[in-house]
Amino acid sequence: MTHHVLRVPALVLGLGLALGPYVALRAEAPAVDTYTIDSAHSHLGFRVRRLAAKISGRFTDFSGKVHVDTKDISKSSVEVTIQAASINTDNDTRDKHLRSVDFFDVAKYPTLTFKSTGVKEVEKGKLQVTGVLTICGVAKTISFPITNVGTHAGTKAGTVVIGFVDGHLSVNRNDFNIKTYRGAIGDEVEIRLDIEAWK
Repeated sequence: MTHHVLRVPALVLGLGLALGPYVALRAEAPAVDTYTIDSAHSHLGFRVRRLAAKISGRFTDFSGKVHVDTKDISKSSVEVTIQAASINTDNDTRDKHLRSVDFFDVAKYPTLTFKSTGVKEVEKGKLQVTGVLTICGVAKTISFPITNVGTHAGTKAGTVVIGFVDGHLSVNRNDFNIKTYRGAIGDEVEIRLDIEAWK
């Protein structure tokens, strides 16, 4: 009878030792939600000086993922790919010129990319995102503020969307080897970001 009493705890202990690492691994797994950027309800725009005025434009074809760590926002990340040929300033002649070797040279460099390397919440809902922006084959580290407006129910039943708005930064086009028409066209390019993504 004594032998049977000892075997049960021993069996339980053995199972605990065998399953312990697995259980611990599951318990410590990060809570990461992945969202797909919705380009139809997002905006990637820019403004740059031309002579005495400023010209506005945008990219209309882009895609990417936002990975949100719900336990630790600093472990979140984002990656975006923009089709350079989708540049649109509402002027066909100018847009064709912007796609040429004078500017984005889309035949040689068909995409612009951004991949984050760090996310910091500076105050509630206010993020500072750092990452690598690549334009015309040149990669530069940039950092910009953006506001996390949280999640909302999507228009389709059971879907969830998340929003990041009022992202803004300025880059120098010369840093990316876009140096044509200096003086006539400003060096500093203002960029504005509003992103909606669905889960």
